[in-house]
Amino acid sequence: MRVLMLGWEFPPFISGGLGTACYGLTRGLDRLGTRVEFVLPRAVASPETSHVRLLTPAQMVYRAAQGGLAGTNRTLSDRDRQLEEDFQQTFFHQVGVRFSPYMRPEDPLGTTAETGGRESTTAGEWELAADFGGGPPASRLRGPGGLRVADLGGNAPAGAHYGGDLHSEIARYTELVCAVARSIRFEVIHAHDWMTFSAGIAVSRLTGKPLVVHVHSTEFDRSGLNINQQIYDIERAGVHCARRVIAVSHLTRNIIVKHYGVDARKVDVVYNAVDDNGDAAAEIMEPIQSEDKIVLFLGRITMQKGPEYFLYAAKRVLEVMPNVRFVMAGSGDMARRMIELSASLGIGHKVLFTGFLRGDDVKRVYRMADLYVMPSVSEPFGIAPLEAIANDVPVLISKQSGVAEVLTHALKVDFWDVDEMANKIVAVLRHPPLHATLRDHGAIEVRRFSWTDAAANCLKVYRKAVA
Repeated sequence: MRVLMLGWEFPPFISGGLGTACYGLTRGLDRLGTRVEFVLPRAVASPETSHVRLLTPAQMVYRAAQGGLAGTNRTLSDRDRQLEEDFQQTFFHQVGVRFSPYMRPEDPLGTTAETGGRESTTAGEWELAADFGGGPPASRLRGPGGLRVADLGGNAPAGAHYGGDLHSEIARYTELVCAVARSIRFEVIHAHDWMTFSAGIAVSRLTGKPLVVHVHSTEFDRSGLNINQQIYDIERAGVHCARRVIAVSHLTRNIIVKHYGVDARKVDVVYNAVDDNGDAAAEIMEPIQSEDKIVLFLGRITMQKGPEYFLYAAKRVLEVMPNVRFVMAGSGDMARRMIELSASLGIGHKVLFTGFLRGDDVKRVYRMADLYVMPSVSEPFGIAPLEAIANDVPVLISKQSGVAEVLTHALKVDFWDVDEMANKIVAVLRHPPLHATLRDHGAIEVRRFSWTDAAANCLKVYRKAVA
């Protein structure tokens, strides 16, 4: 099976669960012998245009073509070796567009809804680098005036000079993906979340190949009832044009059927997983010592994740247990409001805001926590609780999450019930046997979640789509 995969984030450039899921699924497919052509939007500033210097998946494309780190003296890092080992049948294509993970149409171009900060790419300088037929990067696209398309086998993309808005960038991404699709062989298209749906539809119409769309989150999860109509229309077109739809939980499947009018028979549920190799670095890392108990929130600080309910519960916990610290790790459009809320509740001195974490810092914060809390208002799945359990941290999750469907050894609460949330936090922190039971049984349970199994389920969906 040959798969054209369309995504918009991938480690090490990762902002959330979608990147983790894309990495795990792609690695699982690779292990099952599936050829994956992964198209990844990545805009890079001019000082960073070497794909060897950048620690991006495009390095692997270049090595596959050249048999090594041609043109550089840099030795392979442990991360590079791991990437090469994980991906033997996967080829990555980078297309130069300027949208970023978790952007909204109302966000200024070059920002993310998660951080609100500018990326390094300037508005007038971007680059397209794609591998065609297993060769080295074949063409480069720089600036508003300098487009080389000889190797694309066509004229300059009509979207090459789009203006600075998100939907224009998505249109440009769509045209560049079509250019890549003309030069490679594949049997099915797998598009992740709404930013890639238009490209998936276009490639399907161009090639006649079946489209599978993977819904990791819907506009109703992100915005409640205050949906963005443009995003909803794109999502609805994607799920209706697709031959098959993959949902990350039955919760998400029900939303797709109810709010998007999709026939339930064409929606398959494929649960997410956690790293099935474990994490050696986390296992050998010593927990941070502290006299205080530590309760962790790790995720985007947005309406969807329910950060205010975490703080309201923290206020109630501190009324009966003053020796507790609350860590809010992440960033997002509600970060400033949460800092102000913690101050107004009189618990600012007990709440630590770390900002966005990645890599070893994520491992460290898990290892120092006594309890992980995910109070999401609407969570299609939720990979973070699986990661917490894999790091020996008990979890308390909202009943309004997809992961609640599959986790047995976890405490569950309605996101809005802050009194019950506080009671359960106190119970875990005060009673070591409860803590140990959740930790030990959770560690056994989480072994059932394998990305290879998830990839095998995706292959079943591909076969349905092709048939």
